[in-house]
Amino acid sequence: MRVNPNVMPDLLAALEQSQEQQQNALLELASSRRINQPSDDPGGAALLAQIRDQSSLADSFLRSAGSVSGQLQMADSALSSVVETLQRAISLGIEGGTSTASDSDRAAIANEVSGLRDQMVSLANLSYQGRYVFAGTAVAQPFVLDPNVASGIRYTGNAGVNSVEIGNGFRVQVNQPGSEIFNAAGADVFQAIQDLSTALQTNTGIDNAVIAVRKAFDCVTQKRVFYGNSIQQIESQKNYLNSAKLQLGQQENTVAAADMMAVASHLINAQNARNATLAAIGKTSQLSLFDYLR
Repeated sequence: MRVNPNVMPDLLAALEQSQEQQQNALLELASSRRINQPSDDPGGAALLAQIRDQSSLADSFLRSAGSVSGQLQMADSALSSVVETLQRAISLGIEGGTSTASDSDRAAIANEVSGLRDQMVSLANLSYQGRYVFAGTAVAQPFVLDPNVASGIRYTGNAGVNSVEIGNGFRVQVNQPGSEIFNAAGADVFQAIQDLSTALQTNTGIDNAVIAVRKAFDCVTQKRVFYGNSIQQIESQKNYLNSAKLQLGQQENTVAAADMMAVASHLINAQNARNATLAAIGKTSQLSLFDYLR
């Protein structure tokens, strides 16, 4: 039997191995993960990279959905106020068209109707995060006073629409041009209000003016459905994305989570091996520095 007269290199290699095992076990305990670097499990690390890419993409879609949810809700709220304002205009028109209304009554009602027009101009110029909601894709204020047009209000926006991607190949339109909502053919909101005000002032054609306001009311109510549907689509997609992220998190945990009891056992074994190796080194050379590390 051959006896190795120089065992120190083997002992040092064993010490390095036990120290590495101890450090790996401590890292797994601290992170609760068995894969902390690609070399721990190349196949598992590649799968984790895919899972994280998918989760990052879901986060991006969620941010996009969140950024337009507020705009859609504000637009829907504004149109709700427009509908209420038109309802009030209809009520005023009916009141002014009764035989019991005097000239002074109709003048006061006409003045109130003019005030309603100003309210709707303000609503039509709604802005969100620095952009006008009903301007199409234009950046300038979409509705401005202009005495040279019949309604007194001119649209300066465009017919463009914006959309946002909230899923792979899934885009949602997030606006309607103001011209389609407030200046629809045969249902122009501002023209109807202007005509009602004029009819009340002249006590002529009030019933027809009220009918025109009703058409504008119906048009805005129908256009408002778009925003409700878009909000519903986005909320549904947000729920899907959050569910997908939860599943991805579970997959990541399945792939990378450490067995804490097993890791604790490995740590104890590594510590025992390290201590035993240090003891062996100490006995091999009493003058070695390892005597002071015991």
